[in-house]
Amino acid sequence: MADGHDILNSAKVSDEEALKRADEFRAAISTRRTVRDYDPAPVPQEVIEACITAAGTAPSGANQQPWHFVAVRDPETKQKIRAAAEAEERRFYEGGAGQDWLDALAPIGTDADKPHLEDAAWLIVVFAQRWGTKEDGSKQKHYYVPESVGIATGMLLTALHMSGLVTLTHTPNPMGFLRDLLGRPDNEKATMIIAAGHPAQDATVPKMAKIKKPLADILTIR
Repeated sequence: MADGHDILNSAKVSDEEALKRADEFRAAISTRRTVRDYDPAPVPQEVIEACITAAGTAPSGANQQPWHFVAVRDPETKQKIRAAAEAEERRFYEGGAGQDWLDALAPIGTDADKPHLEDAAWLIVVFAQRWGTKEDGSKQKHYYVPESVGIATGMLLTALHMSGLVTLTHTPNPMGFLRDLLGRPDNEKATMIIAAGHPAQDATVPKMAKIKKPLADILTIR
């Protein structure tokens, strides 16, 4: 169109079809679980590319798309990421975290050992771009970066699940080592490592992690 907009080509569905689709998606996504035990079997690069392409369609402030994903399958790089992450995790579990935080994690059974960072077929490191660069080389401020990257990350996790893969989100603190290790520019800040792949045959899930708040606790209708 002359004004720089396109007509939305989206067919309206009936209320019955909308509910059917919503229920089907709810049933599919309700089986998503965070998994810590991985089978090292490979996952085709094309699957990861398709999932990240889907994540890249997320809404963002001023459509600036302030994200970058680094997908790692190289064993040596994964080993380096694990070593650096575990160093931060040891500091966390040895006093860096408050006791309340450690108490909250206790039922899940996590500790500083992170074998999934090597075992999973892929590690996807999510970077938030705090600013961009204009054509003249000057900085371009990005808006709503945490919100935009958070939405894209959620869509990526959903896409990976719908592809039949399992995931684990990992946020060592601090994460500056990831930018250096992966050669990313100064305007990017790592926000998360996502382990993605096939679950180990004997993979388990903490029982408490399967307990989700009921609809009445998370929804208010006015």
